[in-house]
Amino acid sequence: MAALQAGLRDLGYVEGKNIVIEFRWAESEDQLRDLAADLVHMNVDVIFAPSSTTVEFARQATKTIPIVFSNHADPVGIGHVASLAHPGGNITGLSMLLTELATKELEMFAEAVPHARRIGVLWNPMTPSHPRVVEAVTAAGEKLGVALHLMPVRSAEDFDRVFAEMLQERVGGFLDIASPLTFARRAALAEVALEHRLAGIFGLKEYAEAGGLMSYGADFNDLHRRAAIYIDKILKGAKPADLPVEQASKYELVINLKTAKALGLSIPDKLIALADEVIE
Repeated sequence: MAALQAGLRDLGYVEGKNIVIEFRWAESEDQLRDLAADLVHMNVDVIFAPSSTTVEFARQATKTIPIVFSNHADPVGIGHVASLAHPGGNITGLSMLLTELATKELEMFAEAVPHARRIGVLWNPMTPSHPRVVEAVTAAGEKLGVALHLMPVRSAEDFDRVFAEMLQERVGGFLDIASPLTFARRAALAEVALEHRLAGIFGLKEYAEAGGLMSYGADFNDLHRRAAIYIDKILKGAKPADLPVEQASKYELVINLKTAKALGLSIPDKLIALADEVIE
C-alpha cells in the first residue's frame, strides 16, 4: 500500500487534500463480499482490488464502478477482462503472470534441490486463479519428471496437517502457489516448514524474507506503484474498457541461505549467482 500511495503522490495526489482512500481490510476471504458491497454503497469513484480474489468480490458487487487491479494472476483466463489489449467492462490493471511464474518456480526448485523427486504443491481452492495454475504446474512436473502431491490449503489451521501429510508422502520439498492467505501468514508458513525440515519455494520475496528458502516472482512494489497510473487516468475520465492490461516487467529471485543452512542444504552456486537478493 505504501508503494501505491507513493505512486499517487508522484502524480500529484495528496491524501486528505485532493484524494480520499477508504481502506477496507478483511480478516478472511469470507468478509470480502460485505466489504466490497460497503464500498459500492458509498459510491466510490474507483475500487482498487489488488488480486484475482479481491477483484472477484468487487466484480460481483458492481458492473459500473471502475475496478483497478495491480497483481492479478490471470485476468483473461478467469474472465475478468475480455483481452489484455481490450479489457472491456469496468475492470483493468496489471497482471503478475502467476500461471507462467509458478511453472518457472517449480523448475528453479528442482534445480536448487535436485534430490527432491516428490514435491508438494500448496494451493488455495478459494483463489480463483489457482485451478489454472495447478493445471500448468502439473504439466510442468511431468516434463521435469517429478511427482507432485497437490495439497489444498483453505486456512492457516491447515498448515500443520498439510505438512504432516507431506512428510507421510515423503516429499522432498514444496511449491507454495502465492495467495492472499499464505502471503498474510507467510512467517507462520515459513516457521512450520522449518519445523518439518521441508524446503519450499514461494512466489514473492516477502516469503523468503520471512524465512522461506527461496522465492521467484513479480516485484509487487513496482506493480502497486504502476497501478496509481490507472487510477489517475480513470479519475481524469478514462474508461477501464479502453485501458489495456499491462504485465509485470520486474521479477526477483531471492534465496535465503540462512534457511538453507538450517535445512542442511547447499544451493548451487549457479543459482546463487542469478539471485537478485541473497539473505545470509
